[in-house]
Amino acid sequence: MSTRLACVVFDVASPRQVARFWAELLGWQVTLDRPGEVDVAAPDPDALDVALSFVPARTPKVGKNRIHLDLASQSLDHQGVQVDRALSLGARRIDIGQGAVPWVVLADPEGNEFCVLEPREEYVDTGAVAAIVVDTTDPSRLAAFWSTASGWPITHERNRYAGIRSATEQGPWLEFLQTHHDPKNPGHLHLDLVPFFTDDPAREIERLCAAGARTSRPGDSATPPITLADPETYEFRLLRPHQD
Repeated sequence: MSTRLACVVFDVASPRQVARFWAELLGWQVTLDRPGEVDVAAPDPDALDVALSFVPARTPKVGKNRIHLDLASQSLDHQGVQVDRALSLGARRIDIGQGAVPWVVLADPEGNEFCVLEPREEYVDTGAVAAIVVDTTDPSRLAAFWSTASGWPITHERNRYAGIRSATEQGPWLEFLQTHHDPKNPGHLHLDLVPFFTDDPAREIERLCAAGARTSRPGDSATPPITLADPETYEFRLLRPHQD
């Protein structure tokens, strides 16, 4: 079997404030609100959108995040509306060296980067989030690992990037973009996986490690929730099956 991509986790100083920003921007709902975690998800329970989770940060944000979100737009006018809405909610324009590009690069109220894309045919049916984008020195290797981890097939593989998506062709893409910068601090976003309820979590940990993951924090128990690292040593978590 395989694990399932459950959510993108943001480490932030003010989880409730940042969660509210993303919920209003995407048109999603706050599904969990407690002191240690605030979750935001699409209102359609049958949609395959990956949830967003906001938890208290242990350290201040330094440098560019290794993971960011790309938001979809239906037209150039809609792209402009999305940008204006984001700015009105507390986002700001940023320059990360993108140059003259058709997408708009912004940062949320705590500086987490995201892009509002121009209309693209491949993203017409993704929902609000077009793609979860991961910076990597080796897109093919990381796409192969995350394809094994999530059960999503590799859909495209080119010189500088590779992508995977659910076989149902619903929800966002998980894309891997080549960068020659290998940051010591991967930033304040990471991915959470969850086993299917009928699967043995210990077997899933073994399967992930056989695919190239490794245990990241000495002393962690051998059962979920557990912190692992992908082949580029960036951390992700495997949750307990009931933590949906």
